[in-house]
Amino acid sequence: GSSTGQAPGEDSEVIIYPQAIFKDPFRRGNNILVICDAYTPAGEPIPTNKRHNAAKIFSHPDVVAEVPWYGIEQEYTLLQKDVNWPLGWPVGGFPGPQGPYYCGAGADKAFGRDIVDAHYKACLYAGINISGINGEVMPGQWEFQVGPAVGISAGDELWVARYILERITEIAGVVLSFDPKPIKGDWNGAGAHTNYSTKTMRNDGGYEVIKSAIEKLGKRHKEHIAAYGEGNERRLTGRHETADINTFLWGVANRGASIRVGRDTEKAGKGYFEDRRPASN
Repeated sequence: GSSTGQAPGEDSEVIIYPQAIFKDPFRRGNNILVICDAYTPAGEPIPTNKRHNAAKIFSHPDVVAEVPWYGIEQEYTLLQKDVNWPLGWPVGGFPGPQGPYYCGAGADKAFGRDIVDAHYKACLYAGINISGINGEVMPGQWEFQVGPAVGISAGDELWVARYILERITEIAGVVLSFDPKPIKGDWNGAGAHTNYSTKTMRNDGGYEVIKSAIEKLGKRHKEHIAAYGEGNERRLTGRHETADINTFLWGVANRGASIRVGRDTEKAGKGYFEDRRPASN
């Protein structure tokens, strides 16, 4: 614990408890990757162990009955190792403006696809509910999606998927950045848009439940922003498909809103909504 800044040197032990198991895509065979959470020797969760309280909430019978689904869109940026500049960008210079890169193909538009594909395959092997990948708006930036995953497993799966990506970029000699705004100026930031629904929202009449949930989210906007990632104020400027950090607004099919509801959900009168505020980190 003291070596990782999680405990003082004179009482250096942190106790870890296994919470989720995945197949190890690197060693394969019978090898596993294990997500643990961390406690003091007295059994208290250490301050960075946010999973402990989350597990209490997710195991509550009322929550279990609602089968909460998450789909998390994890954006990230690949950087050239020694210059901390995005992959595919001329060193000390800039590529052409955004537009052709999003979901793009071609050697002048997509940079690092071999890494992205290797990550996708490794996550499938590990047993993660990875459901997609795409090139993002800024060149050198990519996204993968985890979900639908139920309850706390969404968090466990996202963390393992991040770890696997870090391992693969290490092999490739490329640096992985989860910074919400790695490049200043007229370039898109990186988020972790979170798609969410409960059983009630997915059933007939669910749209009303979604609207009331969004209203409740609006009342706690400041608290959510405080928990939604460091440096997020550099990303949530009201430009580049974001709402301003101090403003809470929602809309149907609006990518400049804090919360977006899809046209399909509005039409069907049930479905899910997307919180666009969380940062990639």
